[in-house]
Amino acid sequence: MTIETFREEIREWLNENYTAQFKSSAEGSEDRREWIRRLADKGWIAPHWPKEYGGGGLNFQEHIALIQEFRAANVIVPPDNGGQGLNMIGPTLLEYGTDEQKKRHLPKIARGEAQWCQGYSEPGSGSDLASLSTRAVLDGDHYVVNGQKIWTSGADVADWIYVLVRTDPDALKHDGISMVILDMNQPGVTVRPIQLISGTSPFCETFFDDAIAVDLIGKPNHGWTIGKRLLQHERSGISGMGAGGASARSTEPQVYYLAELAKRYAGETDDGGIADPVFRDEIIQHRLNQLSFQLTLARTREENVSGSTLGPTTSIFKAVGANLSKTETSLQVRLMGSQGTGWEGDGFTAAELGATRMWLGSRASSIAGGTNEVQLNIIAKRVLGLPD
Repeated sequence: MTIETFREEIREWLNENYTAQFKSSAEGSEDRREWIRRLADKGWIAPHWPKEYGGGGLNFQEHIALIQEFRAANVIVPPDNGGQGLNMIGPTLLEYGTDEQKKRHLPKIARGEAQWCQGYSEPGSGSDLASLSTRAVLDGDHYVVNGQKIWTSGADVADWIYVLVRTDPDALKHDGISMVILDMNQPGVTVRPIQLISGTSPFCETFFDDAIAVDLIGKPNHGWTIGKRLLQHERSGISGMGAGGASARSTEPQVYYLAELAKRYAGETDDGGIADPVFRDEIIQHRLNQLSFQLTLARTREENVSGSTLGPTTSIFKAVGANLSKTETSLQVRLMGSQGTGWEGDGFTAAELGATRMWLGSRASSIAGGTNEVQLNIIAKRVLGLPD
């Protein structure tokens, strides 16, 4: 089957199934649940996964075509805590999980029936993740977990958490770590949301007090290797390296938005241009940087014919993408002047208040998934081969 033939099949299926009632369905409604069931029955929530685990069995180019057609039709796809099930623990289980673990966990992810969160960072172990101290002790056929994790996105609504734990306290710090999976709905797991400066609470603290983990991913004390691989999946998703990123909408609307902001708040020329030459140059430069980033992503995807997650090179795209995001939100609030730094009050529009919060929230983009400093170290050592 050619890609164009496959695209035609997608369009026909959407014309028959993606009706007005589903297009206007509210999150959590029965219509939305029915739409998710239809997508799951086609294997199109996890289209690139094997069919035996609830996926669609598509190759990389077919996956790209599917997502592009979804984008063109504004198709609603189910949220999944930022894609942690589909984009992070799912690919990791496909690579390192046992057959039993894959059959038990992957179909639920592929049907949008399970939400996941990540237990990596600790109050005393952030960038130096290998210094983590959360303990897991083998007790018969399960592990007993004690400790604390922080910045666990979506933990307050998650069903499962994958956790890096110390299983051999006498080994070198990188060698005594394992990855386990815990059911969040059990005694011994406590979650507390963290209020951020942006006014939202996507992050949580998570406490384990004799919590039970029945799933060990891979071999005992080999969790550091598995944990690093999962981060490569995460960084690939954040940067847009995967098939989903290939279908991302053009950044042109954002650039037009920046130009309109510049004209509205800093002045407009008689012929409809941006009056301020400094802002004009900054917007043009930002657009050029975005285009260079997108073209590099596209070229790398085309060269990666297997569609598998890349290794250390994902750190390049993660670091550059984070900087672009921060630059864009900073430029937005600067274009608005004092109206771009409001927190509340009748003197600000909803868009102006939203820009402030977006700017504050974007500060975390160079921290999430590993700080930019960590990414630069990985690039230096693993990509460029520079000495320590």
